[in-house]
Amino acid sequence: MLLFPQIGLLRVPMRTASFALSLLFLALFPSKGERHPATTPGILVMFIMFLGLGLHPHTNSIASGLAQCFLYLSILAPLFWVSGLKITPKGFETLIFLIWIFHTVSALFGVLQMYFPGQFQPVLSTAIQNQAWRGDNLKIILANGQEVFRPMGLTDIPGGAASAGFFALLFGMVIALKYLNPFLLIAGAGSGAIGLFCILLSQVRSILVSSVICLFFFGLILVKSAQFSRLSMMVSGVTALFVATFGWAIAIGGTMTLDRINTLFSGSAGDVYHQNRGHFLQNTIGDLLPQYPLGAGLGRWGMMNNYFGDPQNMDAQPIWVEIQWTAWLFDGGIPLIIAYVAAILIACYTTYKIAINRKLGDFGLWGGLILSYSISSIAILFNYPLFIGQGGMEFWLLNTALFVAASNYQLAKNKFGEAIP
Repeated sequence: MLLFPQIGLLRVPMRTASFALSLLFLALFPSKGERHPATTPGILVMFIMFLGLGLHPHTNSIASGLAQCFLYLSILAPLFWVSGLKITPKGFETLIFLIWIFHTVSALFGVLQMYFPGQFQPVLSTAIQNQAWRGDNLKIILANGQEVFRPMGLTDIPGGAASAGFFALLFGMVIALKYLNPFLLIAGAGSGAIGLFCILLSQVRSILVSSVICLFFFGLILVKSAQFSRLSMMVSGVTALFVATFGWAIAIGGTMTLDRINTLFSGSAGDVYHQNRGHFLQNTIGDLLPQYPLGAGLGRWGMMNNYFGDPQNMDAQPIWVEIQWTAWLFDGGIPLIIAYVAAILIACYTTYKIAINRKLGDFGLWGGLILSYSISSIAILFNYPLFIGQGGMEFWLLNTALFVAASNYQLAKNKFGEAIP
């Protein structure tokens, strides 16, 4: 849709629809059977949000505060309604393939945008167009001297192809390892190369680091489950993939791409993070936490303030958020941070138990995939407010769907003596 400017007006309704559908599914698919272990802290998160709506004196407006509550609910909703679905291991596998194919296609468009500048190019989002001062930061100079927007893929944001590249790389690698099918092996390796290329040309260093973290933790899961032959294949394959794709990316992206990567090694990891995003965390802990231990009031930041906020409320003026920790602090203070972090950690531990459960056979590889993805999500908390958008909804969808599919696998095995796909 983004490739056709004449229907660009549908962008906002399409984005809003994902949150609305999540709330609709919450009503249509009541939770049945075993609940995900993170359900209780998830309920506590929503209790804290609605409590703040009713009691916090600095909520910007009833409309913006209520909108923020329902935004949180729509993002957490898969934790509840996915349990009402009969997801089999085969159904979960289909979900993984759909996500992989979609993001691989998006990453492929990112590659085409570098080879054919100006073509296959979505129209920039209105927010980006209104921030003309950011224009130079959103462009790169290729090896041939041409200035282009960072690969967008099927998004409307320069550099947006990096997210698609992350999924194409991680999911493609695991699919290739799981099936050892010649076609899927080639498709997975190709997907990984395209994905890594987009990450490097997009110059989104946080996603590059997250990708490395994911691959590392997936390797640890293979060690824990004694799958050493797959570990060997992964190490050799990923090493070859990184070497080849780095050469490809630098050949197209030129020295600017290489220089951007080199900044990751310009100092210690702590120093590099502090110079780029760490000061936001430092400000949150050192200045904002003492000021807002119980939150700053709902509806004071982000799109909910933009759409529904009251600019005349001088006691609750808009405030800026860059990372997830600041968002949680403003919305519910220390109680919200504790509740949401507890939900995330419980989800990760649940997925870890699935990943190392040898009774699940090869299905456990999906657990390793989702655990690696989830750990990268935790890393992103220090860089971006992931759990205030589709990324957070995706986290809860994948973790809960995995839990339901694993539970159904066990039930089928206990009933019939063997797992039914």
